[in-house]
Amino acid sequence: MPKSLIILLGPTGVGKTELSLKIADHYQTEIISCDSRQIFKEMSIGTAVPDPESLAKIAHHFIQSHSIHDNYNARKFELEALEKLEALFQQNNCVVMTGGSMLYIDALCKGLDDLPDIDPQLRQRLMNRKEIEGMLPMQNELLQLDPVYYHEVDLQNPKRVMHALEMCIMTGKPYSDLRTKQPQIRPFNIIKVGLNRDRAELHHRINGRVDQMFDQGLEAEAQKLLPYRHLNSLNTVGYRELFDFFDGEITLNQAKDKIKANTRKYARKQLTWFRRDIEITWFTPDMEEPIISFLNEKLA
Repeated sequence: MPKSLIILLGPTGVGKTELSLKIADHYQTEIISCDSRQIFKEMSIGTAVPDPESLAKIAHHFIQSHSIHDNYNARKFELEALEKLEALFQQNNCVVMTGGSMLYIDALCKGLDDLPDIDPQLRQRLMNRKEIEGMLPMQNELLQLDPVYYHEVDLQNPKRVMHALEMCIMTGKPYSDLRTKQPQIRPFNIIKVGLNRDRAELHHRINGRVDQMFDQGLEAEAQKLLPYRHLNSLNTVGYRELFDFFDGEITLNQAKDKIKANTRKYARKQLTWFRRDIEITWFTPDMEEPIISFLNEKLA
């Protein structure tokens, strides 16, 4: 029987965690998380880490396994996840991977491009520009040099914007063109199951989850992480808005409203990204039996 990776993906708040547990239990297998923030052990409430009961029921990997101080990225996830899958496939014919980090999913499924090393002087110049000019001029420059990637990237993520600019300036080519190499061939089947809901229902779930995070102590968690706000791992919805509150720039209620709005915006970005992937078969989270039937057919 060929080895298969079942990928359960979709926007934040759609209900991936609950369904992934049911699917993993059905096939008596384990779960790999492809959430680029749940991987950090210092972040729990703001990243919606599964509760201890869920983690105890099914073995999970890449949940709170690294530190915010680690220089972690999609390339490292690709290599570590492939190594973990090789081990898991020794005991399992299929493994479930779930999450919504688009680049992490693509890295594992297709591999990342071999890009040139960054010129340290160029990076320092761009960092100096960011400190003096802010992000807007750099965002506008990216729009001119690579409009395709401009409309894909999280413009509020300085690291990704600057990295794209670095590639454009160094190579004289759009960064998006450098990311279009032939996908890697993986030694296992990949089955992609997408989850989505009615837009109003999804937004209601997102808003409710943010309220729940505050009830669970998100403000206190963010306060503890304030000294490390400069780390890329903390340039994250749910934390950067509270950092603005701690700075006195906005009220607590405004921070909460911004977290809800930015999370909804991120969900839209995820869906835009995923809808371009013709390999994804879409369901709603309540379609457990049709999803299992679909998977049984693919796994046969």
